[in-house]
Amino acid sequence: FRDPYFLEFLGLSDSYSEKDLESAILAELQQFIIEIGSDFAFLARQKRIAIDNDDYYIDLLFYHRKLRRLIAIDLKLGKFEAAHKGQMELYLAWLEKYEMAAQENEPIGLILCATKNEEHIELMQLEKSNIKVAEYLTQLPDMKLLEEKLHLSIERAKNRLAQMEVNDHE
Repeated sequence: FRDPYFLEFLGLSDSYSEKDLESAILAELQQFIIEIGSDFAFLARQKRIAIDNDDYYIDLLFYHRKLRRLIAIDLKLGKFEAAHKGQMELYLAWLEKYEMAAQENEPIGLILCATKNEEHIELMQLEKSNIKVAEYLTQLPDMKLLEEKLHLSIERAKNRLAQMEVNDHE
């Protein structure tokens, strides 16, 4: 899973709704699949699930051939919030119970947000779960911002490696 996803090909203006984002993704489904990865197969849009007489809708449902997993994608216009994790956990549990085939692995959830909250993600220990959070960009940022993000990603990777080495020596 990548982070961020560059969705400038959707041609969205400055103001759009989650439904607009979803519709634009489906209109440009081939480009979207190229951006998220070639082994994804599209299964459903607004997949309706019923739990205790309440209806919920998974924005986009894919299947990943090599991972042999269902992939639920939830689109969020704003920043990542703690409640998004609970919502995705519910979706994944339902998919595991009612949709997962015997030879498949547990489903994965991808929450695509306009912005991530790194500390929320860390404290909720999402890196240890089947829930991934990634940002999306509907317009390519300028080169300086891309360089800053690259340097930040490198620093995070170095810190994770250093922490793993400390844990291995303990």
